[in-house]
Amino acid sequence: MTETKIDAALKEKKISKSASKKKKNVVNGIIHIYASFNNTIITISDSIGNVVCWSSAGKQGFKGSRKSTPYAAQIATQYVLNIAKDCGLQNAVVEVRGPGVGREASLRAIQASGLNVTLIKDITYHPHNGCRPAKRRRV
Repeated sequence: MTETKIDAALKEKKISKSASKKKKNVVNGIIHIYASFNNTIITISDSIGNVVCWSSAGKQGFKGSRKSTPYAAQIATQYVLNIAKDCGLQNAVVEVRGPGVGREASLRAIQASGLNVTLIKDITYHPHNGCRPAKRRRV
């Protein structure tokens, strides 16, 4: 069967897109850690804010209540740091957000990786008597 012009164009576009994918070269970056009660998300960006790589406990295959463990946060952090080191990351500022248990585990994994950490900043949201709380449960 002969290929149509559209099929040929799509194949050519796919080939050129995958061939143009190249590694980013980032020396200084920001590591964003969002530790919620249910998951831990780690994002590494350059100093401007463009995302280089990211990972989470859920992306690493942990499901349910295992996602909210320190071990899952540690595995996700190690995975994303390996990718970032391949991109040339050497110095980083760490921004931690959220009340989850993955905070300290992620920080320990970053320290163990040998990355030069210049600053650790806690940017957790702090409500100033904001929303009205939900009404009391009647059981």
